[in-house]
Amino acid sequence: MSDLASYVSHRKVVLDFFERAIERHRDGKYSQENIVHQLIMPMQVESDEIKVEDANLWLIDERLAFHRYLGSDKTLLSMPVTGANETLEPDITCLNIYDNPILVNEGQQLPLASITVVEIKRPMRNDFKEGEKDNPIEQALLYIQKIRDGKIKTSGGRNIPQSDATPAFCYILADLTPTMINRAKLAGLKPTHDYMGYFGFNDSYKAYIEVIGFDQLIKSAKERNRAFFDRLGLPSK
Repeated sequence: MSDLASYVSHRKVVLDFFERAIERHRDGKYSQENIVHQLIMPMQVESDEIKVEDANLWLIDERLAFHRYLGSDKTLLSMPVTGANETLEPDITCLNIYDNPILVNEGQQLPLASITVVEIKRPMRNDFKEGEKDNPIEQALLYIQKIRDGKIKTSGGRNIPQSDATPAFCYILADLTPTMINRAKLAGLKPTHDYMGYFGFNDSYKAYIEVIGFDQLIKSAKERNRAFFDRLGLPSK
């Protein structure tokens, strides 16, 4: 119970830091992407190089904690689970691999369950435009395709079949500035009920896309953890 209380307190501290990180500084500027990135996930690391408590992927989605391989700010070429030849660097990539059920699927290779790409942008950035270089939605989708085009293998060197049909999830973490909203609309995404994010499915890439504003990210994380914060007497507003 003490360990759980400590972990919940850690989450509260992370949220407090995150709120400060996206605010404008005294010099009128905002934090760079790497500051926000480090709060969510250490950079230039892989799954076996970090501890569970060093990553805060729960800020985006609690399910991301159950990945089988994760690369943070690593080139596709350096990811041992993909076998791709690309030097592109998605901010965070999670690859989930189904376990091999002996009684159901004996002797067959492991299918890839899903691919998740997270793109993180500087708070209040407002210069997004068409093209892979300046459009985070297009960046994420192309990362998905590059991974699918690689000779997909597990970290143990086993081929993974049917990669073209692998479900994919793209999370874009960025403030909803006018140019980001324009990119989301042009991608055919719909606003959330509170207009703090956009979501949709790209049929061509078979990918679910979610643009999450930083305010929405913090709000949702607080709501998911409020019961725990209240139980420990921690302020949740």
